[in-house]
Amino acid sequence: MTPLPLPVPLALCRPVEEVRSGAGLSLEPKFDGWRCQVLTGAGRLWSRHGTDLTAPFADVAQAARGLPECVLDGELVAVLDSGTVAFSRLQSRSGRGPRHGEDFTVHLAVFDLLAVGDADWRPRRYSERRRRLLDVLEDGPPLIRPVPATGDVDTALQWVGGLGGVEGVVMKPNLPYVPGRGSGWLKWRRIHTSEAAVLGVSGRTPATQCLILGLPRSDGRMRAVGVSLPLAQTVRSELAPLLQPTSEDQAELPGTVGGLPGADPVRYWPVIASVVVEIDADQKRPLEFGRFRHRPRVRRVRGDMTVEDLPPAP
Repeated sequence: MTPLPLPVPLALCRPVEEVRSGAGLSLEPKFDGWRCQVLTGAGRLWSRHGTDLTAPFADVAQAARGLPECVLDGELVAVLDSGTVAFSRLQSRSGRGPRHGEDFTVHLAVFDLLAVGDADWRPRRYSERRRRLLDVLEDGPPLIRPVPATGDVDTALQWVGGLGGVEGVVMKPNLPYVPGRGSGWLKWRRIHTSEAAVLGVSGRTPATQCLILGLPRSDGRMRAVGVSLPLAQTVRSELAPLLQPTSEDQAELPGTVGGLPGADPVRYWPVIASVVVEIDADQKRPLEFGRFRHRPRVRRVRGDMTVEDLPPAP
């Protein structure tokens, strides 16, 4: 019987702007999926926030029942028949589970081991946990595989774009597993720079102000494609004299525009869509649900560009 009161709080990463090496760091690919913890043997799955995912991902749960009892930390990844990773397909499992005729398969990319049998492995160093993880999964099912690991930065960067669905690199020191950021994990995510129009402003205070971002549709109207991170003071000052409100009343967008399906609606003050800003995002284009899944960072105003210069919305 597992010694852990499942689900348990998971280790989290601190974002960094470059991939680091040395000092015993293990570099691993960051897959584009849903974080989860798995109790093998019994075949139980939970999300990062403790939601029971056993029924929606019954195929992975079934595969986990063929392994010895342990607790795994990993990422659920949806792979299309073409081999492409499709994050949005995971959402189609919500509340329903596997369905006949799906054009994708869900895999579990495992990157840590928290317990084996009745022993808590979290106090052990990462190198020990990694070796035991590889032993556990050596003859395991194809749906549940360990992520690769290296100490070489060049090799790690080749995974980004080279392996399907890899959006960045995670760097792990040889330390015990601690919930939150206590494990010292670092995460670098590939960033793409692009532009978007400002459709509105959201946020109750200056420190929380963010932008509703948009791109032109084929019919000339604007489509909201994302909600930015809170603006830096320099960007707020730059934008203040440029934005022209269209109404004193707030408008509302579905929560999907600023996050995952089911998120709360986003209320904002609309402005004339005449200002273009440069943004950093982890996707080249807002393809999934027609929006940027992770909130972009606004770098600066592009006074040299107009809305007519922007690429069309997907």
